Amino acid sequence: MELQKVSNGHEYETLDKGIQPEEEAFLPEKSDGFKKQQFTDFEGKTSFGMSAFNLSNAIMGSGILGLSYAMSNTGIVLFPILLTAIACLSSYSVHLLLQSAGVVGIRAYEQLGLRAFGQVGKIIAAVIITLHNIGAMSSYLFIVKFELPLVIQAFLGQTSSSEEWYMNGNYLIVIVSVLIILPLALMKHLGYLGYTSGFSLTCMVFFLSSVIYKRFNIPCPLEAFGNFSANATLPEDTCTAKLFAVNRETAYAIPILAFAFVCHPEVLPIYTELRNPTKRRMQGIANVSILGMFVMYLLTAIFGYLTFYVNTESELLHTYSKVDPLDTLILCVRVAVLVAVTLTVPVVLFPIRRALLQLLFPEKPFHWVRHVAIAVCLLFCVNLLVILVPNIRDIFGIIGATTAPCLIFILPGLFYIRIVPIEQEPMSSRPKIQAACFTALGFVFMVMSLTFIGIDWMSGEKRSAGGH
Repeated sequence: MELQKVSNGHEYETLDKGIQPEEEAFLPEKSDGFKKQQFTDFEGKTSFGMSAFNLSNAIMGSGILGLSYAMSNTGIVLFPILLTAIACLSSYSVHLLLQSAGVVGIRAYEQLGLRAFGQVGKIIAAVIITLHNIGAMSSYLFIVKFELPLVIQAFLGQTSSSEEWYMNGNYLIVIVSVLIILPLALMKHLGYLGYTSGFSLTCMVFFLSSVIYKRFNIPCPLEAFGNFSANATLPEDTCTAKLFAVNRETAYAIPILAFAFVCHPEVLPIYTELRNPTKRRMQGIANVSILGMFVMYLLTAIFGYLTFYVNTESELLHTYSKVDPLDTLILCVRVAVLVAVTLTVPVVLFPIRRALLQLLFPEKPFHWVRHVAIAVCLLFCVNLLVILVPNIRDIFGIIGATTAPCLIFILPGLFYIRIVPIEQEPMSSRPKIQAACFTALGFVFMVMSLTFIGIDWMSGEKRSAGGH
């Protein structure tokens, strides 16, 4: 059989009749009378563990810093319920994606859109992936923008910022993007980032451990520091956990939760590079990754919220600066989080580049010029966005309310309904009905979240989130 190069740099086997794998449902399998579902891509070399690291790293990111804030606006009882629901729905969504991919032998999200709805579906999927991952990259660099100057300030022993260029977050994100993120983003295959993903997860485990430790070392109400008055009169519920809470900020809580579990653009690229790829094996990787992140998210939210209660801000690390910006442990935590989110950016960039290549150069073979140019352009756009947008919570809210439900609920459900043959599963079958309800839930989620966020913006009232 002849080997043919395709746009994402992988080698596909051309079938005997000249049909590419996107056009062939299954590889012929005559031994038992059934057709075995499998990919016809190049042989993957990434292990189960490395794939789990990459997917976990794609799930975990800046969203973990907003979960304590989400708990403060939903309550300590309602939050775990919502978190569990989102995690289970995310796992089911991965199942739908893998089922759809297994039917047609496609391992690209955009190509599933093409198979389901033609060129329009391909464009919509590529645009949604691009917008969502650009939002994710922006939120990661937001952390670098606001936390790195504080780290430098603490290393210099200063309690107030200065006007020096190395204390300017806008300059620092450009430097980090050029010196660290860009070289990693230029790697040809996603599997190579497994080691950096593992190190990134280790940094976040250290972050979680420190949040738990600080819960028992920071008094409530907060001690006076800097501009905080020790004699200020505090409300009685300042240090009381809310069981249930519904307010204007709750509109941002559910999108933040949804944003925190989105890994779907990375699922198929990771599946492509997996050694011995099967749907069961990839679903296992997804379940392990989602479960691990669920535990980390829940513990971080609980102990972060029970440290600051009503004073919890939309970015947890920034809240610690109210206590002591020169605290050694918090300084180490800031460095660990900065390393973690910086190493996550290249993992998130890969699906954007793949989507753009599928959209703009579908028939072109791999070329380093395109590979490098797209990475440079993406990093330039993201840096510009981070410099211009004032608040990380706005990115969490808007991206979580629009692209997140599309990637988690709407598109996987629609792909499953359109791609799985009616002969195999009629529209009246339980799997198809479940997929339709799943899709409808995504539309309801999107409309409700955008409505609440719009009302919040139009009210003109001061938001309780501290922001930056």
